[in-house]
Amino acid sequence: MITTRNMRPNVIERPFNKMGARVKVDSFAPNRWRRDTTPTVSLNVRRDEKGEYFQITKDPEVDLQVLHLDVKDRHLLLMARRPSERLHQPPVSSKFLLGHDERHWFVAGISRASVSTVAQAKDSLKPVVVKEAEKGLSRKHLNRRKNAARVRQGEWFFIPVDVKVDARQIHKNEPIRRGRSKPHMCAELYREGGESVWVNRENPNGISGAEYQRLPESQRGPGWRNMVRNARVLVRGRITHPDHETLVLNGWHEVHMNSEAGSAEVAFLD
Repeated sequence: MITTRNMRPNVIERPFNKMGARVKVDSFAPNRWRRDTTPTVSLNVRRDEKGEYFQITKDPEVDLQVLHLDVKDRHLLLMARRPSERLHQPPVSSKFLLGHDERHWFVAGISRASVSTVAQAKDSLKPVVVKEAEKGLSRKHLNRRKNAARVRQGEWFFIPVDVKVDARQIHKNEPIRRGRSKPHMCAELYREGGESVWVNRENPNGISGAEYQRLPESQRGPGWRNMVRNARVLVRGRITHPDHETLVLNGWHEVHMNSEAGSAEVAFLD
């Protein structure tokens, strides 16, 4: 385990360098109004003239600990921990999986407190339906982007299903996305159920039709798009995204979002 608070920057840089990444760690300026019940830390993937790097910005009292490093897989598990403001209470911590996926570095929040290894972190990101589909598979196949049970592209899992759909309800070249993330474009998409919402740059998870109608007319102009939130979604054909290799799904696959920390507050939009 590698820990840093006030230690030299190269202490935390060492495990990142071992997996082929760069990291820059800065501190927020002290601000007593920003304190809350979770560690105040921001993790992002940035780019400069040398390429991509991890940018970590944190409150000065937050410790960063590399709990596990998988050099071959180019992933590490990072914990941000801050002493509790309440006497005799344990520190407050958050965990993140940082690594390389196909073409780029990424950061994913981990919600399960017991996670202590990269493999456990990956497993915690799988929704229950994916874990059920993978039962009986060899352990060596579980973290591949494609196995006998499903295919993965970024934060999305695709599980093959044997269904018949109404051809009149198939949408062509439709996006699926989470929050403000770049959309994954699907050649063919069919959806059932869900909630109709209005989405724009300031409301990436959407607002209801009633909320939209209550907005002043001046705020209901260009930039809004009517989408469906949290429907059952089936896709087939080419699935494209600028950060990932193109998938070609033969037959219908049901779409499931990963279980990244905070995803319960993020809408599944298409």
